[in-house]
Amino acid sequence: MPLARFIARRLLLAIVTLWLVSVGIFAAVEVLPGDVARLMLGQFATEHDIALVRQQLGLDRPLAVRYGDWAAGVLAGELGQSWRLRTPIAPLLIERLGNSAALAGLAFLVIVPLSILGGVVAALRRGRLSDGLITLGGMFGMAVPEFVSSMFLILAFSLWLKVLPASARIPAEDSIFAHLDALILPVVALGFVLFGYVSRMVRASMIGELQRGYARTARLKGLDPWTVVVFHVLRNALLPTITVIANQISWLIGGLVVVENVFNYPGLGQLLLQAALGQDVPLLEATVLVLAAILMLANLAADILHGVLNPRIRVQPRGAPT
Repeated sequence: MPLARFIARRLLLAIVTLWLVSVGIFAAVEVLPGDVARLMLGQFATEHDIALVRQQLGLDRPLAVRYGDWAAGVLAGELGQSWRLRTPIAPLLIERLGNSAALAGLAFLVIVPLSILGGVVAALRRGRLSDGLITLGGMFGMAVPEFVSSMFLILAFSLWLKVLPASARIPAEDSIFAHLDALILPVVALGFVLFGYVSRMVRASMIGELQRGYARTARLKGLDPWTVVVFHVLRNALLPTITVIANQISWLIGGLVVVENVFNYPGLGQLLLQAALGQDVPLLEATVLVLAAILMLANLAADILHGVLNPRIRVQPRGAPT
């Protein structure tokens, strides 16, 4: 039952946090500068027409009433209609979320194993040339902003070498997996920072675990070095790495906004920027809320997985804070 209580506490905390985030999102979006009604009608609209549009959109009602209606709609699965696109928001979010999930998932499937492998190799060859190259590559990836790395990739592989497309724009009727060549550069751009953080964490954790008594004992018993590394050391070294990977999801979402717009990829990040620039309040609120929910779920999954792998963190003294 300790695991069940641990999961229940984390789930309750995630729900409360998400509610507070929803309040913050709604309040922040509602106080954005500019008049949405005037933006929709144009600068030559009359005050009567502007007042009429504000009434139709419900902008003349108190803020608390509008939040209550919006929150009730979200709980019922009704996200409203985009003011700019004149289409229901829910299907649009589902489509864009699927595209972003495919891009982010592909980046994770490619970069995370490479990062773990790089960290292991760097730790096992500590102080050698391969360690220095992996560490330097990771530091370079963390230091270069996504916009700069994306533009460099486009210049190198699209304009100079002409081997990969510069745009990841995919026709709506086609599957994104039918255009995997268009996803290579966005995946690489997303993976730079991820590789840096994960490989450095794995390297540091591996070095620490290799110096512990159980690792030395396993080697003295004559076990194969790779057996010791893979089945003993790496499992313990990955515990802090799980948290790092989960924390990088927040960066990944921020990176998606930049990378999707640079490569013209039809994902959630591009939709978020378009909603913000067009002051499409319902679409902006729904998009930010979905992104916040994804972050909460990712952190919750990381907490649960960490608790399963390390039972000590879910056993707390009586009266200790959760």
